[in-house]
Amino acid sequence: MAKPPTFPFTEHDLARFRETQQLAYHCAEQVAAWIEPGVTERQATAKLRRCLVGAGVQDFFHVPFAWFGDRTAFRHFRTPLQFFAGGRRLEEGMPYVLDCAPVVDGYTADIGYGGKVGENRVWDRLAADLQVYRELILAEVRARKPLNEVYAAVDAQIAAHGYDNRHRVYPGRVIGHQVTRMTARGPAGVNLFGFGVRTLQTLGRELISERLHGRSPLWADGRASRHAPTPGLWAVEPHIGFREVGIKFEELLVVTEDDAYWLDDDLPHVRRWSAATSTPASVPAGAETAQEATR
Repeated sequence: MAKPPTFPFTEHDLARFRETQQLAYHCAEQVAAWIEPGVTERQATAKLRRCLVGAGVQDFFHVPFAWFGDRTAFRHFRTPLQFFAGGRRLEEGMPYVLDCAPVVDGYTADIGYGGKVGENRVWDRLAADLQVYRELILAEVRARKPLNEVYAAVDAQIAAHGYDNRHRVYPGRVIGHQVTRMTARGPAGVNLFGFGVRTLQTLGRELISERLHGRSPLWADGRASRHAPTPGLWAVEPHIGFREVGIKFEELLVVTEDDAYWLDDDLPHVRRWSAATSTPASVPAGAETAQEATR
């Protein structure tokens, strides 16, 4: 019988992963403060990359992404090429999503930041409801539910809210993936199909290793994810949509042999929810559905 996996990181490692995640969110917030109507997705990703490189990022798990308007909900996406930043210009009232995955000294983060320009009541509703998914995922993983069952629980909650599951549009339908420290020797900063060469080397090695043990480093809803959460770090990204509006968060989840917790609670979306709890929000929880917000 195969020996169950053990948690592979030290407290020092976790601190370095946390620093990289904070760096990524800091740069996303800088771009969010700069962004305005007329900016294109390509301009936003270029700005995000410059910020990250200027902050000491040496490589990328994947290239930065930006999606504006209905592209935040992946409407009409048919091929992987449509995920790359394009010429879509931001307009007043539009939602946007920024996604980046920097690597510093081999320590990787993969984050998603949702925002809007101007007023958008549907976005407000989805942004408030997103908190439910963070709490649900943690509770299910702590209960050691198989990953595909956690995925199904998220699907059920999305349906209960009246929203669409948009992470199913990602390649492999993934809601998350394992993150390890990059140790590959390939050239830093070189990308292939949007992923760093070192990323592809590391992913390939992890896929082979995990499959040999009946596990997968990719978290989806299929047979390969019918196993308990593997100890380590998981980048988790529940992505929900309603009509032309999509939003997600993406952050690192720590899974030990017998517990789980989010690596860091000092993140933009968590601070937003905390502020809404202490101060009456423009769209209080439970007061309005996304459907009602469109009337």
